[in-house]
Amino acid sequence: MISEQDFDVVIVGGSYAGLSAGMALGRSLWKVAIIDSGKPCNAQTPHSHNFITHDGDTPAAITASAKEQVLAYPTVHFIEDLVVNASGTDNDFTIGTQKGQQLKAKKLLFATGVKDLMPDLPGHSECWGISVIHCPFCHGYEYRDEETGILTNGEMTLDFAKLIRNWTPKLTIFTNGPATFDDHTRATLTRIGVALNEKIITKIEHENGYISQLVFADQETHQLNALYSRPPFAQHCQLPEQLGCALNPQGYIVVDPTQKTNIAGIFAAGDNTAMARSVSGAVAAGGMAGARICHELISQQYS
Repeated sequence: MISEQDFDVVIVGGSYAGLSAGMALGRSLWKVAIIDSGKPCNAQTPHSHNFITHDGDTPAAITASAKEQVLAYPTVHFIEDLVVNASGTDNDFTIGTQKGQQLKAKKLLFATGVKDLMPDLPGHSECWGISVIHCPFCHGYEYRDEETGILTNGEMTLDFAKLIRNWTPKLTIFTNGPATFDDHTRATLTRIGVALNEKIITKIEHENGYISQLVFADQETHQLNALYSRPPFAQHCQLPEQLGCALNPQGYIVVDPTQKTNIAGIFAAGDNTAMARSVSGAVAAGGMAGARICHELISQQYS
């Protein structure tokens, strides 16, 4: 256990963005602590896609390989713990963990991701990341030309339908109650061959996370292989906001192109900053954050 040690950088979150930043900083000879509680949001996703060299690997396998490579750099330390408090200012941050550790750091990087707020719909959580999916670029190919639904309503319905229609013509919009979009959307859905179902869904029947059918309040059913869903989210970690980091109207941490927040010395990268949730995006953002932090540390040495 590391306790009361000084680091150049503490990275909160040890998934793709955090590990990528850790590699950039480790290769730059900085002393780094990566703290992670071991609860990734994609834990039950069977395969990760659209990331070259790792297409089809399990998320856990990608993380394990990345962790092994990052920890080959002797100045990088990985701590299995949960960060519960943080305070201080640029070049003088203090981080406290659930296990009672206290770490000092010149810079902080939050790579803490987001927490999906699942609807109160039996079966949704159990199928999340398996057959209830959010991203066609991650999962659409595996469900191409199969019976597919979109759980959506409101003004974004048409754009979402047009997007998913690229992967399958067997597509139905499920509004889970009366549709709230306009007649133009209805007419366009019909014209492009997308069905509409406004019944109340009572549960998603599945086997080990793979959907068999939706069950409605009137006891009718609809067979499906995949259901796209975009539930709301919250920041997985509240510490950035408590430290003064700004959030945008959608709830993401505001960062500049180099992953800097509005608070000096604090950076953020990964799903907590961007709508496009992907392994490749998180890795890229983490690498950028690591490089920018390195530049700041060097610049301040000579200021």
